[in-house]
Amino acid sequence: MDQQLSNRFLRLAVAFALIGMVLGYWMGSSRDFTASPVHAHINLLGWVSMALYGLFYRILPQAARGRLPQVHFWTALIGLLIFMPALTAELIGGPAWASFAHIGLIAGPTLTLLSMAVFALIVFRATGPRAATA
Repeated sequence: MDQQLSNRFLRLAVAFALIGMVLGYWMGSSRDFTASPVHAHINLLGWVSMALYGLFYRILPQAARGRLPQVHFWTALIGLLIFMPALTAELIGGPAWASFAHIGLIAGPTLTLLSMAVFALIVFRATGPRAATA
């Protein structure tokens, strides 16, 4: 039960790694690197960050308890799922996608930043002096 959140983050990390690699493979084979920022963000926010979140919760399972870690999970996931399509629309969608891109490039990064702020709070709580003596 304690590893459920860790498992969810780790599984998502691997899924995003695969998506990022497929996108990189497609860009390389087509020689069209317009979506390079999407590729980079999927790899960093999807693969690396989610893997690190999952490993943190695996190492400190007590940090995964409560409502805040669930808020962290959902803001990280939803933020990325809004951010990446919006960034794609901005880069390759043209004027027809401008409104979607604009809204998504506000909402997605805001949720992503919020998720990191929540994670920072969780990390500081779990590794602070009271946590060590409890």
